[in-house]
Amino acid sequence: MFAEALAVKGSHMATMESTPGPRTKVYVAVWISLLLIVAAEVALTYARLPAGTLLAALLVLAILEAALGLMYFMHLKYERRILFWALIPALIFVFFLMNHFWSDALRLHSMHP
Repeated sequence: MFAEALAVKGSHMATMESTPGPRTKVYVAVWISLLLIVAAEVALTYARLPAGTLLAALLVLAILEAALGLMYFMHLKYERRILFWALIPALIFVFFLMNHFWSDALRLHSMHP
């Protein structure tokens, strides 16, 4: 019985196709681009830009960094598209909850009931 289960499991694994993943060159290129984005962020902070412009630029660069990390280091680039699009509503829900509870955090910070 145990041998039959192993044979079935082994035949299933033998028929599975592996998808080609990225090579080391891709990871090194993504890592270097992440380092360049961080260098751009540091340069922007020393540029003495107005607060609104600095915030917008840093947010765009942070979103770009997060996208690169998610797509390559968490392998979302090589997953099915349905998995990627299933994460978008969850992300919107998390942002909604964060926005909903930030007002409470600010109220508690100033200690106004």
